[in-house]
Amino acid sequence: MDLKAGLWQQQSLKLAMTQELTQAIALLQYSAQELCSFLENKALENPLLQVENKNIQPINPLIDRNRRKHTKNTENEWIEQIAAKSSSIEEQLISQLPIHKYSSKQLKIIRHLIENLDDNGYLTSEPNEIAERMGVPLELVEESIIIIQTMEPAGIGARNLQECLLIQIERENLEDELARTILTHYFVPFAEKKWKQMAKQLQVPIQKIQEVFDAIQRLNPRPGALLEQENATYIIPDAIVERFGAGYSVRLCDDIIPKISFNDHYYQKLRTTQDSQVGRFLQEKFQDYQWIMRSIEQRKETLTRVVSKIVDKQSRFFEKGSEHLVPMTMKEVASELEIHESTVSRAVKEKYVQTPIGTYSLKSFFTSTIQTVSNENTSSSQVKNEIASMIESEDKQRPFSDQEIVENLVNSQGIVVSRRTVAKYRDQLGIPSSSKRKRFD
Repeated sequence: MDLKAGLWQQQSLKLAMTQELTQAIALLQYSAQELCSFLENKALENPLLQVENKNIQPINPLIDRNRRKHTKNTENEWIEQIAAKSSSIEEQLISQLPIHKYSSKQLKIIRHLIENLDDNGYLTSEPNEIAERMGVPLELVEESIIIIQTMEPAGIGARNLQECLLIQIERENLEDELARTILTHYFVPFAEKKWKQMAKQLQVPIQKIQEVFDAIQRLNPRPGALLEQENATYIIPDAIVERFGAGYSVRLCDDIIPKISFNDHYYQKLRTTQDSQVGRFLQEKFQDYQWIMRSIEQRKETLTRVVSKIVDKQSRFFEKGSEHLVPMTMKEVASELEIHESTVSRAVKEKYVQTPIGTYSLKSFFTSTIQTVSNENTSSSQVKNEIASMIESEDKQRPFSDQEIVENLVNSQGIVVSRRTVAKYRDQLGIPSSSKRKRFD
C-alpha cells in the first residue's frame, strides 16, 4: 500500500445549502397566506424590513372615534355577519328542552350526556359509567338518554349506527315490521349484503329486502353533522388564468401579499454610530432584507413559469373541461423548464389557480400516464371518468366485475389497465364492488 506524502490538485463540484438557498426553497413552497405570515414575522425581527399590507389602512384614533359615533346604529352590517359564530351543538339541543318539566338533577345529567356526543351525534360513554361518575341512579341516566333521542334531528343520542337507524324508522312512523326485524336481528348480514340467506330465513322474496335497503339508504347515519355549524372557508388562489384572445394569460395573485420596502431612515440613522456591534447588526439585517427580496422575486418567476407550462400543456382542459385532462408528470414539466423535479413539487404544493372554468389545486393537473393499444396515452383521471361512466350505465341486476371493466376499457377505449388498478380507482371514486352494487328488482 502506497502511503507517500505529496501535494495533488483535484477539481470537484459541490452544492452547499447556504442560508439564502434554504430560504428561497422555503418561500417557494409557501402559499400566499403562508408568505404573508412569514413576512409579518420577519418584519418583527428585522427593523430594516417594512411590511405594508395593501388591505389595511392606518387608523387615526380621533377620526376613528368620530366615525364610531356616526355608525353606532349600523355596527351589525351584513358584511360583518358572514363569519359570525353560530350557536354550539349543546345550545341547539338544550334549546329544544321544555326545561320546566325536568328536575335540576335530570337537567344536569342531560347536559352531561349532550357533552359526551361525538361529531356524528352518537353517545360515546356507557350509561353505567355516567351513572357511577355522576353518582346518580342508572334509571335516571337511561331516562335522560331517551329524552335526548326524542330531539331533532332524528337519531341524535343513539349509541351506535343500528340504534340510530331504528330511532329514525320509529320517528318516520314507517309501518314496516320487516325493516325493524332486519335492523334488530340481521343488521350485520344486511350491511354485508348476505341477502339470499336472510331471505330464506325470513321467508320473504329477496326483492323485499332490496326495498328495505332502499328505504334505509334515505336515512341519515350521521345526524350530528346536521348540527355542525362551521364558518365558511375560502380559497385564495395563488395564480389567475384568464382568456386572452386565442390563448391564455397567467398572472400571480399578489393582492393579499404585503408590500415590502426598505427602512432607509432607520438604516441611515444607525449607520453613523461607531459601535461595532450595531454595525454588525445592521449589516446582518441588510443582508437578510436582500435575501428576502431575491427569494420573493425567484418565487414569482418560478411559479409563473410552472403555471404557464401547465396551461400550455393542458390547453384541452381549459377549453373543454376536466374530462380532457391529458397525462402530465412533474418530471416532464421540470425537464422542459430545465429545473429540478423537487422545485416543481414545491411550486405547486398547497397552491390553487383560478381559471375561467373554476378554481383548482395545481397538483390536480398532474396525472399518471396510462397505456393504450394505440400510440397515444391517456391520463388516470380520464380512466376514472370512463370507469364511473361505465358503472353508471351498467345493468344494476348484473353489474360489471372489475375484470369485466378491464376488458371493456380495452375493447371500447383501447385503455390497458390491470384489475387491481380498476379496483384502486373504483375505491378512490367511492364506488362499491359489484356484489354490493347488485339490485334484485
